[in-house]
Amino acid sequence: MTTTIHVAGDGSTLLVLAHGAGAPCDHPHMQSIAEALEAEGIGTLRFNFPFMEEGRRRVDKTEVCLDAIGDALNAARELAPDARLYLGGHSFGGRMATHYAVERDINEIQGLVLFSFPLHVAKKPDTKRANHLPNVRLPMLFLSGTRDALAEQELLKRVSAGLNSASLHWLDKADHSFKILKRTRKETEDVYTEAARVARAWITSVN
Repeated sequence: MTTTIHVAGDGSTLLVLAHGAGAPCDHPHMQSIAEALEAEGIGTLRFNFPFMEEGRRRVDKTEVCLDAIGDALNAARELAPDARLYLGGHSFGGRMATHYAVERDINEIQGLVLFSFPLHVAKKPDTKRANHLPNVRLPMLFLSGTRDALAEQELLKRVSAGLNSASLHWLDKADHSFKILKRTRKETEDVYTEAARVARAWITSVN
């Protein structure tokens, strides 16, 4: 398993960050997320799921993905034994993180940070992928673009509002990959900077 580690600041906070279904942990999008978090003092550990490491297009079965997340968490504990651990990911990686929180040991995980949670397939809005979320016993932060074709706004609002400890932040004019419509975006702040700032504030609130 390939891992990329960015431990920022005093190393007190480390986010194990899983990639999406279509690109590896060193993709520029993942790099941008990690760098923005690092600027906020949040360290990250990125890793490749086996299917990506082996160059396969089809994603691994859920159990294989959860094993990979477990291995990454073990690596994080060894590399930063005193850090407060968070788990999350972009798209598919975030979805697998939520399944891990339901099915595996979460004793040392403080919360979940979910970048572009893929609530449904594009153009086929539903909430089946959220059926397990009420069983997550950790605080969750959803960071979702207002143009994300995989998370219809009203559906994601409804899902997050029905969870015990979930926060939802909309990234104005961002799509699933955080690409934005610059001419109509109201905020002047870079979308990655905004996401990282919100993540830092949220982490501070749940500590």
